[in-house]
Amino acid sequence: MMTKRVKIAEIAHRCGVSVSTVSLVLNNRPGVAQKTRERVLAVAAELGYPINSSSLKDRESPLSTLRMLVKLDPDLAPQANPFYSKVILGIEEACRHKGINLLFASLPVDENNQPLEISSQWLSGNPDGLLLVGVFVNAAFMELLAQYTGPVVLVDSYAVREEFDAVLSDNFRAAYQAVEFLLNCGHQHIGLIGGEERCYPSLRDRRNGYLRALKEHGISHTYIANFNISRSRGYDETIALLKAHPQISALFCLNDEVANAAVRAAQSLGRRVPEDLSVVGYDDTYIATHTHPTLTTLHVDTLAMGRAAVELVELRRQYPDAARMTLLIHPFLVERESVTTITMHKEMIKP
Repeated sequence: MMTKRVKIAEIAHRCGVSVSTVSLVLNNRPGVAQKTRERVLAVAAELGYPINSSSLKDRESPLSTLRMLVKLDPDLAPQANPFYSKVILGIEEACRHKGINLLFASLPVDENNQPLEISSQWLSGNPDGLLLVGVFVNAAFMELLAQYTGPVVLVDSYAVREEFDAVLSDNFRAAYQAVEFLLNCGHQHIGLIGGEERCYPSLRDRRNGYLRALKEHGISHTYIANFNISRSRGYDETIALLKAHPQISALFCLNDEVANAAVRAAQSLGRRVPEDLSVVGYDDTYIATHTHPTLTTLHVDTLAMGRAAVELVELRRQYPDAARMTLLIHPFLVERESVTTITMHKEMIKP
């Protein structure tokens, strides 16, 4: 007997299209022209490929059940994560308002947010839609999702192939804005705390925003404490960076937890915040207002991310052939006590 994979390949060969195009059509996902879609379905029917027509029809009915898969950090429950707890709250609020039954499951991930285990139980009960929160969908996970015919929406999540609708934070632009703010405050030696070159895409975008802002403002020197923020909050790394480059007068940190650790690290070296060192965080979680001094940070409307994800599932069910959509949440800077404006002569601490 031919396997499902072989049958898909045969359909692709008969139609003169790629296997990924056939997969998109058979799972009723966007990104395929209507004529191509019709040809693929006709060939699939001719070859006897099983098409779950009832699931496609169900998309026209009201959304009644959603399954939410949320990344589970090794040392932190999803509801305790200062960022994702608000995303979850936004999803729950939208579902409650619309009368949608929400099924919750946690998804153990590694330090790069890739699933540690893949389970078909996540698709049990045939939910009307699937929300993936804070996870990187690798090739193995993509194979599992190929069995699911409902809409999938990524919420601060990414995938190896661009097949799904998504709700994301505009990380690159927000990081650029943060660094530009520090530059306008007179800082020329700005460090980045956290973010390896191959880190999670949202963090990589923040790193790239930092680099682009400096480059476009004519700053050639960069100072980066490279580490994975799932393994460390950056206390020791900040100390090492400040000792190696005492001329640094400001730090941009990849999230508020890292910023909090950076403030404590600077203070342990006798550097006053913000008098001797300015610090900017990211996310505007409760940590920002419990840091001393309180953190200037980028506010991400995480509640809106959760609400928008539910809306995207509904929209995809109503218009399955619409183009793939990515909704960007635009963070904004919240100024508190951790940044000061300096003059050039005050800033320059020669290495």
